Amino acid sequence: MGTEIERKFLVAGESWRENASGEPCRQGYLAVGPPVAVRVRIMGGQATLNVKKSALDMVRDEFEYVIPERDALDMLEGLCEGYVIEKVRYRTRYGGKTWEIDEFGGVNAGLVVAEIELGRTDEEFEKPPWLGKEVSSDPRYLNSSLSRHPYSFWR
Repeated sequence: MGTEIERKFLVAGESWRENASGEPCRQGYLAVGPPVAVRVRIMGGQATLNVKKSALDMVRDEFEYVIPERDALDMLEGLCEGYVIEKVRYRTRYGGKTWEIDEFGGVNAGLVVAEIELGRTDEEFEKPPWLGKEVSSDPRYLNSSLSRHPYSFWR
């Protein structure tokens, strides 16, 4: 079991792209709690099954297991609730930290969100100039929520 301590922000501007490298990602949800969300994902040539608490807690227990890609494809195509999330996950460094930036496609096109994983809940970090409003406590920005209520439906 791992523990995830994560903060999430909207992205304002394009300067993050200068040193970012990305890879496509498809993920869907087999179950969306409470109490847990169960996700299947294919990214970077690897398929995983992930179980984590489906809450807005900044600290969440997380379990992740590698599974055969064919199984993941079958789950994405036939077992997932809602919409399959399509995005490109970029990674970039700023202030000595790695930032993950998700640029969504499909029914969530137009949404760009940055996440940082921390070692402690009170850990300080330098905010990049392209960082917008923090949305860590807004349930709409959970990927599990975006699979049920996509960004394009908000308007």
